[in-house]
Amino acid sequence: MFQEHALLYDSYAQYLIAHGKLVEADKVYGIGISRKAEPLDNLKKMHLTFLKHLENILEEADAEEQCKSSNIQKNEPSVIDPWSPSTRNTLLEKINGGLRKFSGYYKSNKVYCGKVPLTSSLNVLRNKGIKLGGRKYQIKGSTGTGAFAKVYKATVDSNAEEMVALKIQNPSFTLEFYMYCQLDLRISDVERPSFGYAHEMHIFSDVSVLVCDYLPYGTLLDVINSHLVVGRYMDEVLCMYYTIEMLNMLETLHSVGIIHGDFKPDNILVCYPSGEITEDNFRSEKRVERNQGLCLVDWGRGIDLALFPSCTEFHGDCGTSGFRCIEMQEHRNWTYQVDTYGLCVVVHMMLHGSGMNVKKVPRIGGGYEWQPKQPFKRYWNVDLWQKLFSTLLNPPSNDSDVAALQSLRASFRQYMCSNRQLVGKLNQLLAKQKASLCSS
Repeated sequence: MFQEHALLYDSYAQYLIAHGKLVEADKVYGIGISRKAEPLDNLKKMHLTFLKHLENILEEADAEEQCKSSNIQKNEPSVIDPWSPSTRNTLLEKINGGLRKFSGYYKSNKVYCGKVPLTSSLNVLRNKGIKLGGRKYQIKGSTGTGAFAKVYKATVDSNAEEMVALKIQNPSFTLEFYMYCQLDLRISDVERPSFGYAHEMHIFSDVSVLVCDYLPYGTLLDVINSHLVVGRYMDEVLCMYYTIEMLNMLETLHSVGIIHGDFKPDNILVCYPSGEITEDNFRSEKRVERNQGLCLVDWGRGIDLALFPSCTEFHGDCGTSGFRCIEMQEHRNWTYQVDTYGLCVVVHMMLHGSGMNVKKVPRIGGGYEWQPKQPFKRYWNVDLWQKLFSTLLNPPSNDSDVAALQSLRASFRQYMCSNRQLVGKLNQLLAKQKASLCSS
């Protein structure tokens, strides 16, 4: 009579599944259904669930096989330097046709013909008018200078209330505008303000101009330095708040296949919430309103994984002193580590007021792990910080790190909700910081 019970067939099938005997398990379900074991509807549902599970297993196995064979059969490289001139030229060829469909993209084969060359010094450009796309920009000052680009703040059409950032680059460079467009397409409206906006891109044969939002509160590096000049370090509560913001940034980016590639405090702009932060801001797993505390900009070294063959890993060196991930230092392949190592350095700078040096530490049971050389203060929440650095400095593979980032962010969020005074203190610190930096 046991042959009439559906539970018998399901239990035996589950035993076979646990031992990897999937074909045999399918046969057991089939036998039970053919014998009309009761309750029959339940057995059919169990069989359907098993078939869906089997389908997922087969799809994953097929994807893995395609990944392995694509590098052999198609001769596509599995390891690429994303920043080499040859790679960038290849990427430009891929995206060139698609760029024209994006609003705000203007390209001319001629040199820029304004009254003042855009490559002039700030003293020459200050208060000069620059006409681009039917609008007139007047440069008011500099916000940053790099090896290939200069960034200026400028008013729009003589309106002192409307300020933008103009990124002038020589030679012209279009990949950054492409990255901003991908952010528009892939990231939700509520998270989008965390990554800056590019409204227009003007390409000339000799120079390019990227028109971006201007944020007036400076960078996270400015905030860190503002504490150091008075002989102090950033308060731990403020460090936690900004750490949560940065973890959320990378979680959002990496989940849609985008790597920033130049994650450092001078590329992170400071924002201030429109109202006071509450415990609800930390209780919610996902952001429920546009209430960002940081904004990640400068996408010139950004990597769109969709432009590369699946399973691609990278071997290029960012060349930025103090921000070369461990994989770069050891000449190993990397993917998301270029961002997560940068986050670790920024957190270290907030906590200690200095860059991060790392060391190998033996693990119990064998092997070793990387840790920051500088010890944590005893009065900090040492367990949280140790978990952050241990997780991000020692990734198990080059695969997605989204789950690890989510888990770390949840730990910090939980701590911020553990004591109501922490959120109150955070609001006081942010108000004091905003007043101090705005008056300086």
